Amino acid sequence: MKNVLCAGAIATSMIAMPQLLFAAQTEEHQRKEKPNVLFLFVDDMTYDGLNVLGNSEIISPNLDKLVSSGVRFSNTYIMGGWNGAISIASRSQLITGRYIWNTHKAEKTKYKAEVANQEMWPQVMKKAGYKTFQTGKWHMTAVTSQQLFDKAVKVRGGMPQDTEDAYNRPLSRDDHAWTPWDKSKGGYWSEGKHWSEILADETISYMEQNRDSKEPLFMFCSFNAPHDPRQSPEEYVNMYDVDKISLPGNFMPIHPLCEEMKSGKALRDERLAPFPRTSYAVRKHLQEYYALITHLDAQVGRILEALRKNGMDKNTLIVFAADNGLAMGHHGLLGKQSMYDHSVKVPLAFCGLNLPKGEVRNQLVYLQDLVPTVYDLVGIEKPTHLDFISQADILKHSKKKSLREVAYAAYLQDAQRMVTDGRYKLYFIPHAKKVLLFELESDPLEMKNLFGDTKYNKIVKKLLTGYLKESKASGDTFDLSTVYPELFQGI
Repeated sequence: MKNVLCAGAIATSMIAMPQLLFAAQTEEHQRKEKPNVLFLFVDDMTYDGLNVLGNSEIISPNLDKLVSSGVRFSNTYIMGGWNGAISIASRSQLITGRYIWNTHKAEKTKYKAEVANQEMWPQVMKKAGYKTFQTGKWHMTAVTSQQLFDKAVKVRGGMPQDTEDAYNRPLSRDDHAWTPWDKSKGGYWSEGKHWSEILADETISYMEQNRDSKEPLFMFCSFNAPHDPRQSPEEYVNMYDVDKISLPGNFMPIHPLCEEMKSGKALRDERLAPFPRTSYAVRKHLQEYYALITHLDAQVGRILEALRKNGMDKNTLIVFAADNGLAMGHHGLLGKQSMYDHSVKVPLAFCGLNLPKGEVRNQLVYLQDLVPTVYDLVGIEKPTHLDFISQADILKHSKKKSLREVAYAAYLQDAQRMVTDGRYKLYFIPHAKKVLLFELESDPLEMKNLFGDTKYNKIVKKLLTGYLKESKASGDTFDLSTVYPELFQGI
């Protein structure tokens, strides 16, 4: 009887072994079939921060070519920030997949539950079979990239260390205390080689070491540039004649409500140039900002060439995006702590694989929608905790209706709020009890306040309804109706 049982067990195992082997081979095949993902993330680049995005004065051939080879979203918004370092909130939401105030709540517990449940973006990629890599800026304050990625090298903080010479300048054309290529100032030059170049070196090295990997690669390449301090090699600065740089069409010496907005003289970003702003000071900062972008562009070119040389270009999804915008002289501001488009609207593009080429999507999206979109594009089941939504269908089909009615943003607990449907924007400055309404298609520089004109009452009501819905979903506890009771009456 024992021999019969033994023979039966052997026969069963012989049947099961090929099945197990087939399952293992299938799993390995699926891992190999998934495309690589290269995420090129930049810091403080406004929505028109490249030549291809609308600024004809910026020299950016590599990123122009990349963005033109895929699909870009022209109405991509961030949700603002809970402190002056907008990138903390923006980047943290990207990793958690949750809206701004929901993420802020999780930050207070150091993301313990989210990490334990393996909900963070790199963790989800790893569970799906990806080898994960990060280099450059991180700026999440409660969890390290080393905790979440298989490999993290040359991880940077929010910005390079700066010096007082970088602030309140230039006072005149004769003010030469600051030179972008002066390596003695540290900052981007703190290791003797520019940080953007080091990031490209590390990314290229990782590609070369893993080009024959059995697992697909997830490469999170996060440039600090073009964030200040505004440092780059001399030849890049010399590409731009300071006197030929155009001033923003909405340039002003000082924003009349900057203090009420909490974006005034005490804010670090705003102290970079003198108050009141001068046309020369703004042009000088733009010259250095553009040079940082062009130098960054050259490093992206190196990364893309390495992708091609290592035979990975045909099977890699490339995503390009920025964490937030930057005013750079618009509305009398320099930083990103406002609700104007120059600060809350950012570039976003998907390139590679079989995606459409050279197309633009005008549908309203959040920056962080890119994460579930990536999941869909590479065939990963989306986690159920996500607040953000996939835009993969819109990416592939231009005529799909927008999945979002409005986008919402906030600055600090009670300093600023915004809601937009992509055409109209309602902007609240509670400490001034001010409301602004802009029609963005005819007034992209946001200079003509339409609020108070009764013919826009229906539009205002629609935006207020959207605001209440989206602010609630975000976890916002600030009640705007206490500041504007008449406005919200009946909404």
